[in-house]
Amino acid sequence: MLTICKNDKSKVKKQIQNKLLDGIVASNSNLVDDIILSMLRVGVIDCINDGFEDRRRHNSFIPLNFIVTLAIAAKMKVKTSLTDIPFAIRDHRTLAELGYNAFSSDNDCGWLTEGTIRHLLGKYSALELFDGYNAIASSIMKKLGISPTIHIIDCTKIAVNFDNENYEQSSISIDRRGDKMRGYKIATLRGLFGTTGIIEEVRFGTATTNDILLSEDIIYNSPHLKEGDILIMDRGYISRKMIKHLKEVKKIEVYFPLRQHMAEYNMAIDLANIYENWRPHPNRKNQMIHHIPKVDSLWDGNIIEHVLELNTSVSWIEETQSYIVFATTDFDKSAEEIIEIYDIRTKIEEDFRQLKDFWKLEDFKSTKLHVISFHLVCVLLGYMFYQLYLNTEDGMKYVGKCLPVILKNYKTTFLNYLVLYSGEYFCIMSMREFLEFRDSCANDVRDYMLEFFE
Repeated sequence: MLTICKNDKSKVKKQIQNKLLDGIVASNSNLVDDIILSMLRVGVIDCINDGFEDRRRHNSFIPLNFIVTLAIAAKMKVKTSLTDIPFAIRDHRTLAELGYNAFSSDNDCGWLTEGTIRHLLGKYSALELFDGYNAIASSIMKKLGISPTIHIIDCTKIAVNFDNENYEQSSISIDRRGDKMRGYKIATLRGLFGTTGIIEEVRFGTATTNDILLSEDIIYNSPHLKEGDILIMDRGYISRKMIKHLKEVKKIEVYFPLRQHMAEYNMAIDLANIYENWRPHPNRKNQMIHHIPKVDSLWDGNIIEHVLELNTSVSWIEETQSYIVFATTDFDKSAEEIIEIYDIRTKIEEDFRQLKDFWKLEDFKSTKLHVISFHLVCVLLGYMFYQLYLNTEDGMKYVGKCLPVILKNYKTTFLNYLVLYSGEYFCIMSMREFLEFRDSCANDVRDYMLEFFE
């Protein structure tokens, strides 16, 4: 039976005297526990309460943010099953400051029956869970004073078992390799923060949802996109109407690569070949660039209301004998600066590769949409926690490294503390304190405690 315990040393000591002891567990160090403790101390864990309404009728004395924190810690340790959640945190320091812990008094049903968590998740729709992520992210950023000025909008597909038609609301689409895939799609707004980035806002849809349709609410209404900011996007987001709105109404500068069939693309290349002022690419060999500071599509017959004037950087790739044209609505940037800013976008592609390959973003244990959504949200929150930790003094040494890879080589050490469980309570004792307490007990109680070390 799973028991949620409160931290109360005096209660535990008193009950042990009456031979009421459920278990003794050694406290072990783990980087994830260090990260959770860091987030707890700066108030990030409290922000979880701002994202999810507590809809429980019973056991509401157990803080909801404690349960969600355990789930996030489990995902950070690449434990994807719902039954892995309760014992995800094993560091006595983190347990002490959280004030709660989970203990199972029998070993035949695992630490937690899957039905318990499923029942809780059943109270929330997929939309509510993703809205919860957005509210938590906003609350965290406000508490920590984080306000990125450079943002990247992007969509990524989330694949499930193609042959299993039971994944709720999944759809069949074509992936980047041209193969069929079944699954979903997530739109993300990522903001640059220090040496890393954080996912500020998300939207969730089926794999066949158009990128712009899935992202347009973020693009038009996100509070994170402020006057004077920069938004980087890929070709899938090109809409003259939308980009003009961002530039002229929201006063946001946009960066994106032009499509080959666009009038602006052809105009930029034609002018570059006329002016012949090519110079070496700042960071790629065998490429040349040319600054064409003013292109539009008016000459191609578009009416004035639809014309978008752009500042462009034309790249000539010698190996493939082809062109790439990068554009921005900011006319104060040189060709080199346009390329440098757009290249920031490659970081988000690496982020999602890591989330899929190492964080097991696509490792689903259920076909139910609310369980799938909870898994995705917890992975994304764990990823945010890690990015925030990288910007702390303790976390800087891990910059550029993927957390699951670090954990594979992380050496867990015994912290010289024990966690004792007794009924509805648990407590933490150093080895010295435990030995002194045991020595003070009656002989039969001493022998009773020894049974837990066999």
